[in-house]
Amino acid sequence: MSTAPPPPLHAGRPWPLGASFDGRGVNIAVFSEHAEGIELCLFDAHGHNEAARIALPARSGDIWHGRLDGAASGLVYGLRAHGPWRPADGQRFNARKLLLDPYAREIVGDFEWRDEHLGFDPRDPSRPDDRDNAAQALKARVVDDAYDWGDDAPPATAVADTVIYELHVRSFTKRHPDVPAAQRGSFAGLASPAALAHLRKLGVTAVCLLPVQHFIDEQRLVSMGLRNHWGYNTIGYFSLQPRYGAHCGPPHGANRDGRALRDEFRDMVRRLHRAGIEVILDVVYNHTAETDAAGPTLAWRGLDNASYYRLDVADRSRYLDYSGCGNTLNLGHPRVQQMVLDSLRHWVREMHVDGFRFDLASVLGRAGDGFDRHAPFFASLAQDPTLAGVKLIAEPWDLGPGGYRLGQFPGGWLEWNDRFRDTARAFWLRGHTTRGEFAHRLCASAQQFQHRHRAPGASVNHVVAHDGFSLLDLVSYERRRNEANGEGNRDGHAHNLGWNCGAEGPSDDPAVQQRRGWLQRALLATTVLAQGTPMLACGAELGHSQGGNNNAYCQDNGISWIDWSRADAQLTDFTARLLALRRRCGPFGADWSSADELHWFGTDGRPLRIDDWHDAAARTLGVRIARRHRRALLLLVNAGADAATFELPPGSWQPLLDTSQAAGAVADDAIDGAVPLGPHRLVLLGAAPSPEAGWP
Repeated sequence: MSTAPPPPLHAGRPWPLGASFDGRGVNIAVFSEHAEGIELCLFDAHGHNEAARIALPARSGDIWHGRLDGAASGLVYGLRAHGPWRPADGQRFNARKLLLDPYAREIVGDFEWRDEHLGFDPRDPSRPDDRDNAAQALKARVVDDAYDWGDDAPPATAVADTVIYELHVRSFTKRHPDVPAAQRGSFAGLASPAALAHLRKLGVTAVCLLPVQHFIDEQRLVSMGLRNHWGYNTIGYFSLQPRYGAHCGPPHGANRDGRALRDEFRDMVRRLHRAGIEVILDVVYNHTAETDAAGPTLAWRGLDNASYYRLDVADRSRYLDYSGCGNTLNLGHPRVQQMVLDSLRHWVREMHVDGFRFDLASVLGRAGDGFDRHAPFFASLAQDPTLAGVKLIAEPWDLGPGGYRLGQFPGGWLEWNDRFRDTARAFWLRGHTTRGEFAHRLCASAQQFQHRHRAPGASVNHVVAHDGFSLLDLVSYERRRNEANGEGNRDGHAHNLGWNCGAEGPSDDPAVQQRRGWLQRALLATTVLAQGTPMLACGAELGHSQGGNNNAYCQDNGISWIDWSRADAQLTDFTARLLALRRRCGPFGADWSSADELHWFGTDGRPLRIDDWHDAAARTLGVRIARRHRRALLLLVNAGADAATFELPPGSWQPLLDTSQAAGAVADDAIDGAVPLGPHRLVLLGAAPSPEAGWP
């Protein structure tokens, strides 16, 4: 450290948290309820050498603060927190460890796993480690960059019209031949004409990006030569992951241009908005990258471990692990809640994102040991003028006691519906379910969502997502193939409800290939035509395979990257046709149906009896949808292995979709009486147009 006298630090203000430049100096404000002192450490522009160490001179309540007159954006800094080392009481202060500001908007350096980052002595974990890690620690850089958003405006797509496309920024374009080579796998690549053309062709209204907040690779993965590809290991809730930048300079080190990275992201958002596509971020506010008690001291643990994390009341040296990743953020603490809300506001105000999908979202509503839909975080979110209008999507479970909360989030929230996923898979792929269960999922899982004024769109319907088999693999494998993950094929779901259609893995058998095509189209049609908000996983429409890997979180390679040279063009066309059909006639509508609007029947045309609904062997189902002031529709399903013939309700019916055809095409001739349905097939028909009805 330099021996030059440190610059003067004045009291400044206790807000806003983090480092902020006002044109004349930089104000620093840091939360710590239990620290005895906080030091501001200043570094050279590359973050290599510590030039000064200055105690923050003022404390207002639980906020430590100071102002550095004359300082400007570009200043590189870290923090040191002084306080007791008493793990049994939840206190893990160690001033030998340089800490990253939790509010850092730009992170300097690349994290390397070293013992110097441990707060405890690895030879005696009861004692603090006395090595200084400043040379290797991540630092923050003060930023002050305005961006000209021009006429950018959020598409503000109504939930009833929303179709979500979940994608990984890198995987989506890394192998796309029409994306400029330098932009592949980046924010710029996602905003390229080729990528936008695909999204527009499909007709999706929102992209949901797997985590793009700054994250680090787990030590175990690094030791195996792998890295965290999905990104659920956050170290910076206000900063971007630099590996997704095409225009920010070197991919590693302190010479990256953080401004260029932020502008590239903003350019991407603007271009997506111009295409009518919303941007939703997958965010991880349930845990941090500091892991459990054996993990490193990087930021929150060193600043105020007892406030930031949920600890075991019987032994406060232990972390409550409701995330499966070693720790759980304590959203019950007002300042932790503030950090999350400030982060969300940052992404909406500064980056113009349109919504968030919250990973393991039950953590957000935990009060004491249970879940509370009226938890302070939900109340704060609902009244916030910046956040009240954005889309909020919950993964409605965590790994803690009572963590499964499907249908129990507050009004206005959408929720991933895993019961839709499992029922749709089971019904089409020979699993155990019933017609009644399948019909219930087609109608937005009303039992879970039709209460407390929640709309059908609250159910986010999906059959595949980033986590699990791809759509093609779901009909090609019955057993996971995760050996490349280095965990002896023990990771990932074992209960996939998949069916290989007669051959495990790739097959040249025409019958197997035909069956797989039928089922992919039937599962896509079920997702898109069902009531609720459909979500498609990137690659489902392209025939993407991960070789049977159903947990490719650490595969930043050809296992995860979309191979556009092998894209199934017919399946893409089918998906686009399907989404256009949803826009045109939306079978079940945006509102809950009354009993007289849905008429369920069997192949004989007669209403189903109670026993019929519970017959686990039955795989045929028909429904006449007669919603007021709308064209009557028929949805016919034969998920069985044998052909079936449906007796149709009276009238003349125009075929609209047939999943047995590669592009879903249908004949123009209207039909009546009866219609044969081959195996693994879904058909949608509409009442034939007539001058009296005036239907289109």
